[in-house]
Amino acid sequence: MTDLRYPIGKFQPKAELQDDERQVLIHQMAEAPARLCEAVKGLTEEQLDTPYRPEGLTVR
Repeated sequence: MTDLRYPIGKFQPKAELQDDERQVLIHQMAEAPARLCEAVKGLTEEQLDTPYRPEGLTVR
């Protein structure tokens, strides 16, 4: 991997969403905070402060 800024590629938005697709995305966004809390609840302070790449963001 040569470009660490985009490890899975640049975001490519969908041109148009159907109503059912939009509802699924809204539901996923509403669930995201609780899922994120669950995902990190067992991490140590050190793990919370570990960047995902050099000069990258941390969980905290």
